[in-house]
Amino acid sequence: MKTWIVNGYLLDPGQGREGKYHICLEDGIVAEVVLDDGSRLPLEGAEVIDAGGAYVMPGFLDLHVHLREPGFEEKETIETGTKAAARGGFTGICPMPNTKPAADSAERIAWLLEKAARVSPVHV
Repeated sequence: MKTWIVNGYLLDPGQGREGKYHICLEDGIVAEVVLDDGSRLPLEGAEVIDAGGAYVMPGFLDLHVHLREPGFEEKETIETGTKAAARGGFTGICPMPNTKPAADSAERIAWLLEKAARVSPVHV
């Protein structure tokens, strides 16, 4: 499915782009970025999201996250922490090993990644 994000102000330092752009997504992947020069876009059959001049930028990566699961689920879980990250514009996180038991072995990391694959909307 095609989705166009129109009328946004793009900040994309990785590609050296800043300004008014329209972004086309195909199945959730950026397929095209078009400078807003007033020309007509091929919007027929596509979902259109009007950014209304809001900033549009690549997702963020948080390298210092405390998910606390296992052991301290009353503070945070993998699901609640990753959903909060997604709501804040983060597309990837790197959790600290401050869990009980500590996430300090291949087996524990494998468990965390398997659980994250089931409940997380962001990359862990």
